[in-house]
Amino acid sequence: MISYWKCREGFGEINQWKSGCWIRVTAPSEDELSLLSQRFAVPLDFIHDAEDIEERPRVDHEDNWLMVFVRVPCKRIEEDDETIFSTAPLAMLIRDDVFITVSYFDNEVLDDFIVWSKRRRMYDCKGYDLMISLMLSTSVWYLKYLKQMNAMMNAAEDRLEEKMDNDELMRMMGLGKYLIYFITSLKGNATVLARIKLRVRSLPHDEDLLEDAEIEMQQAIDTADIYSNILDRQQDAYASVIGNNLNRIMKTLTVVTILLMIPTVIAGFYGMNVPNRMETWWLGFPFAVLISLLLMAIGYFFIRHSKFFK
Repeated sequence: MISYWKCREGFGEINQWKSGCWIRVTAPSEDELSLLSQRFAVPLDFIHDAEDIEERPRVDHEDNWLMVFVRVPCKRIEEDDETIFSTAPLAMLIRDDVFITVSYFDNEVLDDFIVWSKRRRMYDCKGYDLMISLMLSTSVWYLKYLKQMNAMMNAAEDRLEEKMDNDELMRMMGLGKYLIYFITSLKGNATVLARIKLRVRSLPHDEDLLEDAEIEMQQAIDTADIYSNILDRQQDAYASVIGNNLNRIMKTLTVVTILLMIPTVIAGFYGMNVPNRMETWWLGFPFAVLISLLLMAIGYFFIRHSKFFK
């Protein structure tokens, strides 16, 4: 789908292309790609790269086109209400008065940016300023999703304090994987923004906007790093707790096994098929039981005060 957006107190959709407008391309068909190629001489190889979910952030040039890939955050809810975070490529192309974005994957960044521009009554945002604004909006959404991840981490921690559950531990491991995706994508975006900054240094652009984009992106990187470190330490702590619980269980089982060996040994001696002068004694069995209990009590007292079992 191809739509055209003009910034007049916020971005509004228009019927046809006008100089300086934003051409938003979403999951284009072959006919739409042909239209872009014929009318704007867009390099189709670059657009096809946007179909690759693993496409890395980068900057490229071809026929006076500046072509940029950034990775935007995505979120989806599975049928079992499991929240999945990921990142997807967003292509941006700029040449003279033509600005194009291409996305093959669902994300909230672009729609939210349009709503935000109307709320802020943004005026005359185009070209490099629009590209930087979209990167700023991308960083803001990374921060929003990171806050949601932090809330999920805190909820999982509260549940794990009540009961060690494998599902919660797996959920925390999943959050760690999502954080790694975010950190990698954010660092790639930061490199792209640094290269854009060098390019626009001699071109008209909003310096304050560029500075805001750098600050938000660095804040997103720092926040993701902090959450990742916290999660790693939590997982190490839970691993230690699980190990301690296992050691405690094994210690208890060892004590019980040692104590149960005592009546087993006595019963073995007592039950041998050899004369022991107790087989005809009417108090033989109670005596054996009493000796077993006494030795078990002595063994328990010794184990209780032994440093080996503490």
